[in-house]
Amino acid sequence: MARIHLKSPGEIAKMQKAGEITAQILMEIGAEVQVGRTTKEIDDIARDIFKKYKVANAFYQYRGFPGQLCISVNEEVVHGSPAFGPSNIRTINDGDVVSLDVGAIVDGWYGDNAMTVPVGQVDKETLRLLAATEESLFRAISLVRPGALLADVCAAVEGFVRPRGFTVVREFVGHGIGRELHEEPQIPNYRPHYKLPRLQKGMALAIEPMVNAGTAKVHILKDGWTVVTADGKASAHFEHTVIVTDNEPLIVTARPRIALPEQLGIEPL
Repeated sequence: MARIHLKSPGEIAKMQKAGEITAQILMEIGAEVQVGRTTKEIDDIARDIFKKYKVANAFYQYRGFPGQLCISVNEEVVHGSPAFGPSNIRTINDGDVVSLDVGAIVDGWYGDNAMTVPVGQVDKETLRLLAATEESLFRAISLVRPGALLADVCAAVEGFVRPRGFTVVREFVGHGIGRELHEEPQIPNYRPHYKLPRLQKGMALAIEPMVNAGTAKVHILKDGWTVVTADGKASAHFEHTVIVTDNEPLIVTARPRIALPEQLGIEPL
C-alpha cells in the first residue's frame, strides 16, 4: 500500500479552511437547483461561485473532466456533466434528485464534498434512499477514531443501507485527501476482501456513500465519465472530508443535512 500522509496540526488547520469553503460552495450551488433549470445553467452558476470565492476548482480539467462540478440526475450515480455535450444537458424536473459533487483547492489543500438534492415533490421511496444514504455517511464517520479499523468504517455504510432495501456501488470508492484530491487509502462502502489499515491521528478521509435504489450494478456512458445505474433506478451520493483526531472525528466540510432521518423511523446520530 502506498504511504498515507498524516497531517500535522498546522496542515489540519489549512484543511479546515479548504473544507469550510468547499462546503459553502456546495451549499450555494445546491440552492440554485430548481425546477426548469438545466444542468448547463447549474454548471455556469458554479463557475461564477468559484470565481467569487477566488479559489481553484479541484475538478475542472482533472484528468480531462470538462465540468465545474459533477452533476448527476436520478439514475446517474456520479461524474455527470453537461459539459460533455448537448446530449448530456438535462432539464431538472419536479420529483428529480440531483447529486452535486464539489471540490476546491485552497492554499494548496483540497476539500471534497457531495450531496443529493431533492427537487419539488419527490416520491417517498426516493426520499428514503436519500435519508438512508446520508445517515450511512454519519454512521461511518461516527467510527472514525485512532486505532479503529478502516474496514469497520467501510462496512458501516452497507451495513446500514442494505437492511433497508438499498445497495452500494462497488466500483467507485472514497479516498484519502490532502495536497492531492485522491490519496491513499481507498475507502469502499462495504467491507473489502483486502486488508485496510487502522486509523491514525492526522489521517484525512473523503468518505462518500454511493447508494442505489435497485441493483448495485452500474455502467459508464459513451462520454467515458457518467456512471449510471444498470436498471435506471435512482441513486444518491453524500460525502464529507473528515480528519482523524485524538477524540471526535473532525468534519471539515460540515453543513446542514439534506435528508431527514425521521423518514426512516430512526433517530439521527
